[in-house]
Amino acid sequence: MDVQETPTAGAWGEWNPTEDSARPLRGKHRVLKQRGGLARSSTVLGVGVIAAVGAGGIATAQDRPQVAISMPDLLGGGGGHSDSGGDTVRTAGAAATDSGTGTGTGVAGGAETAPTAQQGGDAGAALLNRILLQAESQQDSDHAQARADAERTAREAAAQEAKAQKEAADKEAETARAAAEQAAAAEKEAAEKAAAEQTATKAATGSGSGSQSAGGWSLPTSSYTLTSHYGVAGSMWSSGYHTGLDFAAPTGTPVKAVGSGKVISAGWSGAYGYRIVLKLDDGTEIWYCHLSSMSVTSGSVGAGETIGRVGATGNVTGAHLHLEVRKGGSTVDPLAWLGSKGLDV
Repeated sequence: MDVQETPTAGAWGEWNPTEDSARPLRGKHRVLKQRGGLARSSTVLGVGVIAAVGAGGIATAQDRPQVAISMPDLLGGGGGHSDSGGDTVRTAGAAATDSGTGTGTGVAGGAETAPTAQQGGDAGAALLNRILLQAESQQDSDHAQARADAERTAREAAAQEAKAQKEAADKEAETARAAAEQAAAAEKEAAEKAAAEQTATKAATGSGSGSQSAGGWSLPTSSYTLTSHYGVAGSMWSSGYHTGLDFAAPTGTPVKAVGSGKVISAGWSGAYGYRIVLKLDDGTEIWYCHLSSMSVTSGSVGAGETIGRVGATGNVTGAHLHLEVRKGGSTVDPLAWLGSKGLDV
């Protein structure tokens, strides 16, 4: 934009019309008019505004700190200071000086606008970087929070699973314990039942009654109860002690030969009541006393053969079989002797 040339101080002195300019028109009276007054006044006003704006710009530029601005040399190196890269470096102070020396309002405006745009761009970039950093920080925080929530959820799930497994294990252990107790109770019941059946069988037939051991031996009677053992001291026995083994049983219970032998004696024998003496093959004598009756009074018999019946004859207090075992004329413990033959009395 062209700037009108500012008149000098001398040009604005008092205007005096010349004789030619003040010459009256013929036939009429004319009022003289000053030429160019309004135009000159407009010029003065425009120049004043430009000067004020320029002065304000210069003052503003002078008040601001000088900032180095790199600008490309569009005019081929004209004006400004060129660095090693070939670009022209102009400062705000230089721009203000050029404006003050009349290089044109366009150049002054450019010098004034460039640092403002550069500073605005730097501020915008800094703000953008700060926003991006804040967003990244927030994203990292969100990720950390999500990771913490996932870990907490996993821990809670693991705790719940462990609790469920413990409860299941406890329940399984309780079930196993109940099953073991039930099995033990059933086993005990079965054992008791077997024992009861064995007792009933023993009561009916006698323990080992009628059966023979591997060597051919048999118990003397059945359905019995041992009452008096061998060697027990007492005044009721003439020798001062019990010389045999008593099998208490109901009257009429069968009495059997304990082994193969020969009946050598059968009849009444005082305190022994009715007695049968069986001599075995090895010479051992078996005495059956207090019999109610005698089935065999002589001859050979086999193990388990019935030879008489339980009774209460002689010196007794109740029905029972008094069994004596004599070897070489002396008595021995019948319980131990029967056990030596493999018989469970």
